[in-house]
Amino acid sequence: MSSGTSSSPLRIWWAQRPPAAGAAVMATGIVSVALHLTGHEALSRTALVLACVAWVALAAAFVHLLLADRARWVTRAGTPGTLAAVAATTVLGTRFSLLGRASLAAGLLALAALLWLGLLVPVVRHWGRRMPGAVFLGCVATEGLAVLGATLAAATSTARLAHAALVPFWLGIVLYLVALFRFDLRQVVRGRGDHWVAGGALAISALAGAKLLAAAGTGMYLWNADDQAVLHDVTVFLLALDLAWYAVLLAAEIAWPRPGYDVRRWSTVFPLGMTAAATLSVAAVLDAPWLDAPGDALLWIAVAGWLAVAAGAVVRARSGLRSAASEASVIRSTAPR
Repeated sequence: MSSGTSSSPLRIWWAQRPPAAGAAVMATGIVSVALHLTGHEALSRTALVLACVAWVALAAAFVHLLLADRARWVTRAGTPGTLAAVAATTVLGTRFSLLGRASLAAGLLALAALLWLGLLVPVVRHWGRRMPGAVFLGCVATEGLAVLGATLAAATSTARLAHAALVPFWLGIVLYLVALFRFDLRQVVRGRGDHWVAGGALAISALAGAKLLAAAGTGMYLWNADDQAVLHDVTVFLLALDLAWYAVLLAAEIAWPRPGYDVRRWSTVFPLGMTAAATLSVAAVLDAPWLDAPGDALLWIAVAGWLAVAAGAVVRARSGLRSAASEASVIRSTAPR
């Protein structure tokens, strides 16, 4: 590889993207799902295209780092943010399943499951005390498997897939409880964006419950009435907890404003969109139309948040590329000829 290629401004800038950048795909993908649930198909597909482009770019960077700098890849693999890759893949898979692309969704489910198996244990081993909100990504990634599995089960009438999705659903709840004791509650007033995942993890858990209930509603016999009642009650409880977290986190943002762009703000947009999607999905599966209006309102808040963070990301990217261009110029000028 020539020095000109290896020191290109775009390559230098992209190599500096943290694992948390995967939250941009998660946020964009779930906004696409929520827009689909409310019938805004054109906007939904536009968001899906953006999410796919970002996913491919991040996947390429992930593989390149693995091949070019394995030691650095291993170091990153132990950080909570790396599980965003799993969650992003499951969100995209869920959207493709809703489009009727079951084969593609199944492929993404298999890929997400492999990533989850390889990344979860190293990440959990590095959990400490007073962790940022990214600690909840263990729950998010796990529940993402449940969401995609249950969505595919309903689309393909595959009972075994629905039963399998129950495993990450309950495991995700356990991981949430463990993460909650590791979470630094001071992040609620100090966090730069990823503290919102404390609520977003509950939102995706509620969405997983709603998808499992929807799968049972397609005519498949999945479990008995008592099990169905437990799943119903747990799903409602998870959504209630999520909305409570939403109110607390929003109040904290108002009381302690944190203006300015930070890549971790994508981890704010994701819970905003996920709460909207969960509310709308629970409203549909439980036949609770009174939840539709709050779900719609939460969706447009998420869209506004997405636009604000995307604008900040563009401004930061322009600045970063200029800096990378200067760095590339220095590298070329000092390289042996």
